[in-house]
Amino acid sequence: MSDVDPQALSQYLQGAIPGFDRIDAIEKFQGGQSNPSYRLTSGGKHYALRRKPFGKLLRSAHAIEREYRLLAALHPTGFPVPRPILLCEDEAVIGAVFYVMEFVDGRIFWNGMLPEVPKADRCAYYDGMIETQARLHSFDHMTLGLGDFGAPGNYIGRQVERWTKQYRASQTGEIAEVEKLIEWLPRTVPEQSRTCIIHGDYRIDNIIYAADGPQVRAILDWELATIGDPLADFAYLAMNWALEWDGRASLGNVDLLAEGLPTLDEAVDRYCAATGRAGLPDLHWYFAYNLFRLVGILQGIKQRVADGNASSPHAAAMAERIVPLATAAWNEARRAGAKN
Repeated sequence: MSDVDPQALSQYLQGAIPGFDRIDAIEKFQGGQSNPSYRLTSGGKHYALRRKPFGKLLRSAHAIEREYRLLAALHPTGFPVPRPILLCEDEAVIGAVFYVMEFVDGRIFWNGMLPEVPKADRCAYYDGMIETQARLHSFDHMTLGLGDFGAPGNYIGRQVERWTKQYRASQTGEIAEVEKLIEWLPRTVPEQSRTCIIHGDYRIDNIIYAADGPQVRAILDWELATIGDPLADFAYLAMNWALEWDGRASLGNVDLLAEGLPTLDEAVDRYCAATGRAGLPDLHWYFAYNLFRLVGILQGIKQRVADGNASSPHAAAMAERIVPLATAAWNEARRAGAKN
């Protein structure tokens, strides 16, 4: 059962997309804690629709319009993103701003251990993921017409400020570790040496692979994309090796060799080789920052649960991760030199 009115949507799309037939089915995809996504079936063809949540939203959150603009810039380059088809900014159609893109068929892996893949092949899937991120970081955003897609410098400093404000705007209680991070992070922001397009939520379950191999067919969920520091973006992916395995993308406490998975050092080497870096600085500060950012995101989800407009049925469980993640963030901060 969809929460989108198929009749209203069908009527709009028939007038907006040449050759679009009536909608035969709407299926909401698994995941999508922030912006809900759906598969539309029409006349034997499939499309994907992504919308803002219904109801009251935090300022600057759920940037559907920015997602669409980025897809429109990246798709002509051959980078693996779905082809954008239509952006509708009229909330009267379905109750929220949305866009339609091509439906990319393939496999999404929700478990970072890749149990569906033979052990001998698993590293190839991680190589593809890392090399695709490195390719994203190689684009000249000015050439792609994205010069104003984000401020040119001090990305992490601005992000710490942004997520502090987002956390405060949806705060439901006080967490000691978050308060310490809010005080410590702005004082210790590392210098930014490179600037590029970054995804902001790059992990294995935001990737569509080919149905029969490790080729990356599409990168999904671009809501947090901007112009920023590629090291922060890679560190977000690398953080999965530091977080205890929970059945999702994280790999902490996994016997990587026995499972045919790359180590963090191997992932770093692959990224450095693909980007021409001699090496990376200590990642603990970046892990603390990215975990703090996750806390801000999940706090927003928790507020949407309270407001009754959370996208995913798993939103409440996600919100319960806030305190453990805040604790993990402060532990990483201590490894990076923070004092109690």
